[in-house]
Parts: sequence; structure tokens; C-alpha cells
Amino acid sequence: MTQKIQYNEKFIREMPKSDLHLHLDGSLRLKTLIEMAKKDGVELPSYTPEGLQKEVFKPTYNNLGEYLRGFQYTCNVLRNLENIERASYELAIDNQKEGVNYIEVRFAPQLLVDLDKNLDFESILTAAYKGLERAKKEYNNGTEVKDKGKPEFHYGIISCAMRMFGPKGFSPYYSNLYQMMSFSRPGQIIRFAAMEMVRACVKLRDEKGLPIVGIDLAGQEEGYPAGKFSEAYAYAHKNFMHKTVHAGEAYGAESIFEAITECYADRIGHGYSLFMPERIKDPNIQDKEDYIKNLASFIADKRTVIEVCLTSNMQTNPELSKITEHKFKNMLDNRMATTICTDNRLVSNTTVTKEYQLALDNFDIPLKRLKDIVAYGFKKSFFPGSYVEKRAYAKLNMQYFDKIVEENLNQ
Repeated sequence: MTQKIQYNEKFIREMPKSDLHLHLDGSLRLKTLIEMAKKDGVELPSYTPEGLQKEVFKPTYNNLGEYLRGFQYTCNVLRNLENIERASYELAIDNQKEGVNYIEVRFAPQLLVDLDKNLDFESILTAAYKGLERAKKEYNNGTEVKDKGKPEFHYGIISCAMRMFGPKGFSPYYSNLYQMMSFSRPGQIIRFAAMEMVRACVKLRDEKGLPIVGIDLAGQEEGYPAGKFSEAYAYAHKNFMHKTVHAGEAYGAESIFEAITECYADRIGHGYSLFMPERIKDPNIQDKEDYIKNLASFIADKRTVIEVCLTSNMQTNPELSKITEHKFKNMLDNRMATTICTDNRLVSNTTVTKEYQLALDNFDIPLKRLKDIVAYGFKKSFFPGSYVEKRAYAKLNMQYFDKIVEENLNQ
């Protein structure tokens, strides 16, 4: 494609999009968070949108810790099955309204477990599924698809292991995680480690039919290298579970290397530090520039997709003074497979449309390259169906992309 096209908001909203890196607990509607808190007696710093945006959900943050502060409030209101279902439903609706046809919603169910409220692993994931599924059925049976010919909406759920909970082991009272999913013991705190979480996800997918399409590893990178979780990821790998890893968000390129080589990562969350030799801390890496060059080439050749979250990276890396300094440029220059994501719609006050606009306004992305980025979001998704079904769905969305381009050029 050599045509010139105007990358305005109308075009970006209309073109088919995906969001493969989307945290449920970071993407509630602000008004919904307030309503849930009032209903359930959850204390907030403010009970107005303006107050929360001033105190918690800010345009900029001093560091990652401040950025993550808001999750204590969202997780508190999500320790309620009705609220989980509502938040999931509204998240799907919000994406549908801006032309996002496929989302992968990720969160750590273990952070929401509350045995006093009978909130267990299975019920939490089931509540998210119910909300997403209801939104999907409503949209796919509505006028956008039936009358206007838009592609259907689909989704998958990604369950996050938490680095600080460790690779193996949990409360000594139990020997099998799945047995305790429906077990309630008042006051008992359970920390689900990675292996137990992965086993539970495989079992719930295979025996309950929940659309858990992949696993993720989240939390502080430093001190918790991905390689420590290789056994849990190997179990997922052997059970046909897709894999992504938060890597290179706040640590060096070696974190990304471990995610790919020791955890079989199909995709990388953020990957921001890939082209930053100053963040490499492994003393065994002598020539940092050469290491980065070889790793970038390796990732590009494997077509391992980087889930790029521009606004989020700007907010959690104060040294990043302007968006044009983001390493997304290096990713483009090295012909890497990338897809545009939001990370947290609430915490970063963003949408998929805003993230694409930010990318297109600040980086050299010709139409052909834009189409590649959009295509990776569908082709490299963890679509909850067969490979043939995923290819057909991706093709349908890219045909719709061409249609939107043609309409834009003819205006």
C-alpha cells in the first residue's frame, strides 16, 4: 500500500483493533469503582471522579510503585463476584464501542481470593467469564454485526501468576490447589504460587470449559527472574496453554531473554527495556550492545510479539520525558512484531484508540506497517479456538481493515 491516508480519530476508531495486554483490575470505569465502593463499604481517598483523578489515577506518576497504588482500591471492590462480572461486562462494552473486536483480559485471581466471602479461584474466573460472555453475545447478535457487517467480538482470559508468590508452594494446610478452590476456611490466607495457578487454569479450561487462553507472570521483575518459574511454564507448555510474560518493563534485556528461552514465551509484555544497555545487570554480559543486537534479531526472527503499552511506560518511567524517546522506534527499526495495547484503561486514562493515535502521531508508521501491527494483534492472539478458526477470524478483520481504508480514501 502506497496510498496516503489521514490517521485521524475517526479512522482509528473505525478500523478493527485488538488489545492483548489488558488488566481487568486496572481498567474499571471510574464511576463504577465509586459505585461499588459505596455499595460495599470500601474506603476510597475520594468518592468523586475528579477527586480520584487528583489523588490516585493521575496523568503522571513518580514511579511504578505510585502507579500501582490504585490497584489496592480496584482489587478491594473486585472481591465480590457480582462486581467482577459487572467490571468484565463493562470492559467488553467499552472496547466494542471503539472498534476493538478482540480482547484478552488478564488478572491474578489469587489477589481476589477471600475465603470468608466464598471467593475461590474457580468462582472468580467464572464471574469474569460470565460478564465477558454476556457482552459478546449481545454484540454479536446486535446491529453492528448483523446489519452493518462488522466482525464479531471475541475474547480470552489470561491468568497471571505473581512473582512474589513464588514458583511453587502455598498454604501448608493443603496439598492440592484444585481441591481448595471451593473450600472456605474463615480467616485463612492462601498465596497461590505459579505452579498451582497453572495447574488450576489447565483444569478449569479442560474440565469446565472456561476460555482461559494463556498465563502471564506479573509483579516486580528485579529479584524474581522469569527463569525461576520455568517449571510452571513448562507445565503450561506441555498442556497446550499459551504464554506471555511481563518482561523488560522495569528490568534489563536479560529478563526478556529468560522469558523466551526458559518460559517458552509466545509474547512479551512491554519489552520496554530491550534497547537499554544501561539496564542490563547480568555481570556475565560483557558486550551489552552486541547482546541487545543479537537478542533483538532473535526476537524479530521468531516473530515473538511485543505487547507495547506506550502511555503506561511513560507514566512508570520518569526518565522518559517525551514519547518520541520510547524504544518503540527501535522496535520498528528492527522490524519486530508489535501490537498496540492499553495495559490499564483506568490507571493510565487511555483507550486503544488513544494508544494508536499516540503511536501514529509520533512514529513513522506507513499504512502497510500499520496494517502489520493490526494484523499481529489478531494473528498472534491466544484465540480460544483452533488455529484454522483464528486464521479465519484474523482474515475477516483484515478484510474489514481494507474496507475502512478504502472508505477513508474515497471521502
